[in-house]
Amino acid sequence: MASNLNVVRRSAGFHPTVWGDHFLTYSPDPSKIHAWTKRVEELKEEVKMILSNVQGSLEELNLIDAIQHLGIGYHFEKEIDDALQQIFDSHVDNFATDDLHVIALRFCLLRQQGYHVSSDVFKIFKDEQGNFKTELSTDAKGLLSFYEAAYLSIQGDDILDEAIPFTRENLKSCISHVDSHMAAKVEHSLELLLHKRIQRLENRHYMSVYEGEKERNDVVLELAKLDFNLIQILHQRELRDVTIWWKEIDLAAKLPFIRDRMVECYYWMMGVYFEPVYSRARVFSTKMTILVSVIDDIYDVYATEDELKHFTDAIYRWDAEDIGKLPQYLKDAFLVLYNIVKQLEEDLETEGNSYRGYYVKDAMKVLARNFFLEHKCIAVHMTTVNCCAGMGEIATREAFEWLKTQPKLVIDASLIGRLLDDMQSTSFEQERGHVSSVVQCYMTQYGVSEEEACEKLREMAAIAWKDVNQACLRPTVFPMPILLPPINLVRVAEVIYLRGDGYTHAGGETKKLNFEFCCLCFFFLQLVVSEPPATFK
Repeated sequence: MASNLNVVRRSAGFHPTVWGDHFLTYSPDPSKIHAWTKRVEELKEEVKMILSNVQGSLEELNLIDAIQHLGIGYHFEKEIDDALQQIFDSHVDNFATDDLHVIALRFCLLRQQGYHVSSDVFKIFKDEQGNFKTELSTDAKGLLSFYEAAYLSIQGDDILDEAIPFTRENLKSCISHVDSHMAAKVEHSLELLLHKRIQRLENRHYMSVYEGEKERNDVVLELAKLDFNLIQILHQRELRDVTIWWKEIDLAAKLPFIRDRMVECYYWMMGVYFEPVYSRARVFSTKMTILVSVIDDIYDVYATEDELKHFTDAIYRWDAEDIGKLPQYLKDAFLVLYNIVKQLEEDLETEGNSYRGYYVKDAMKVLARNFFLEHKCIAVHMTTVNCCAGMGEIATREAFEWLKTQPKLVIDASLIGRLLDDMQSTSFEQERGHVSSVVQCYMTQYGVSEEEACEKLREMAAIAWKDVNQACLRPTVFPMPILLPPINLVRVAEVIYLRGDGYTHAGGETKKLNFEFCCLCFFFLQLVVSEPPATFK
């Protein structure tokens, strides 16, 4: 079927990529890699020794918090889990204190690790009238920890719901009365709390914060810096490889109406998992996310209804020999999609995991159907399947069957992402004739203003976050690496949509944010440490 040359096609006016060929210039220094790798192994042993020497103390809590916050917790999973298990088993007897910071920190560490510690531990901070004690209002350190803890709530954690406005208002009030270091930490948390931030970006931010802490551990800090550099080298290598692939398939030139967001797609996937062990999953899911974005623009912006019908049918048939009814630009898009999944199946064949290709194709069919029916959707399910497809043996057939059922965790994550997207992009999308957003639908149904609608949608997102938190409590239905992709995708969305639509647009604050995101994670290796210390050159 040839394209109708008389068709007047829409254009969303997407700006071109802001990155050019920058990532093709990747060139690591082998001597630095060798020196940093050697030193990291030495430091890991030192940190394990330090952890063993502080068992059962407040110092242990602070050390675990720093290790996780700095992004090196994956090196010490057993040590941290053993320590927190011991704390959970005996936490009533340990740390007998009325220090709000200590109790909130312990609560956070346990909840983050999946332990079902009761929020009743905070009842001691209420007076006889059921209000939070007035003396808490000047305890900035305790309030900050309590504020972060409150967002780990699940259904029924009423005291944590009450804590959010209490801690937020008092933190705002105390900013002008604390030192600059604490004020910066408070402002950072009030903008977007740790639980909703992208881990890798937060790791880099916290290195600067931790350097200013009086009780910092210099061994932990040095390990965090060097480990960050080594992982950044890996990320740069991956991004170079994805850039080469993207230029080879040349879809940006063949389909000039699409959003050319190759780097941003990699950033989303790096936000899902940054650790080296997930390199294959990160690269494959990046390529698939780029193609999902391309296909979204095909359905949303450019193709005619007749073309979309045939394109959707082609995806359902999944037959590269049976695409004759498609115009050339849709043939190009389909064949790229077809070939990348075929390559995945071939790569997984030697591991006996080629069956995963079936689940990737099935998820793509579901997504294409939703696109065709003009169902606005955030591709959380599709992307989660893609992430798991590239994982090791932890991603079992049972996990894929579970994902195929569209479990509640994925639905909750999708809802949060959809709400965040709509609240930031509704005006732009209506200008280009897009299907009605959730914001507009709520305004129409209930006769409220856009501000009132957004406030209600934020409440809906908060409820969904509670259910996400619940899904992470032990015993989980599957190991956490299987559950984390949809959750981390939402965290990326929380940051991307913090000040606008940071994926689609590059103007104003979102351009600044987009640039900061990618620069911090990919460009400036020298931000952390310029040369290997003389002690291990």
